[in-house]
Amino acid sequence: MSDRKEILDLALTIARQAGELLLNRPASWDLTIKSTAIDIATQMDHASEKLIVEAILAARPDDGIIGEEGANRASTSGLTWVIDPVDGTVNYFYGLPGWAVSIAVKDASGTLVGVVHSPTTNSTWTASRGDGAFLNGVRIECNNPIELNRALLSSGFAYDVNARFEQLKIINELLPKIRDLRRIGSAAADICHVATGLVDGYFETGLYEWDLAAAELIAREAGAIVQTRPWHGLMLTVAAGAYLFDQLSGAIPQ
Repeated sequence: MSDRKEILDLALTIARQAGELLLNRPASWDLTIKSTAIDIATQMDHASEKLIVEAILAARPDDGIIGEEGANRASTSGLTWVIDPVDGTVNYFYGLPGWAVSIAVKDASGTLVGVVHSPTTNSTWTASRGDGAFLNGVRIECNNPIELNRALLSSGFAYDVNARFEQLKIINELLPKIRDLRRIGSAAADICHVATGLVDGYFETGLYEWDLAAAELIAREAGAIVQTRPWHGLMLTVAAGAYLFDQLSGAIPQ
């Protein structure tokens, strides 16, 4: 327990440091094109990842790292850090709130601790395996039970335009059946909103490990079900409280 708490405290400290760095927005942008022309990284994504990696290795030089911007190294300690230095880069680039720093640590049994830090909304979600989930130090739980026709859902859309055509099939099916739909711009924040009860459920395709690792643990520790499965040639992630999860999953077209 003490080791887990120390690791969580370290992840929290580093996430806050990265958040402080990112709040100092640059006067001009250096953009890197990634998977498509609309999938970008800024110089601040790289600077945030550099800060996070250096802080991890200064404290725990034998741990492994998986980073969205390429800072990967194997672990010799049995622990690997999974980091997204800016989840919601488009929000960050445009100056919109809601982007987040996501840091998780996993061992052989799965994710051990997770931190999602959203400086612009004064929201920091934390969890460690088996110890519950917290927002700014206050224990949280997902909304449950919720009927599908009363559910406020959130989602996001792929940078691959072809994948968006598939995603629209879900939107077209669900929108007449739910309360409403929100688009926040950060998958990690979206899933944490499920954990907090700010939305009732979430679905999205095409997430990577660094998008999911921390937020998935936080949502599960808050009582939600989070599942990723193949769907129409994509990987579909669904998160919700147990009662809504079955209805939401069942309403998504096969």
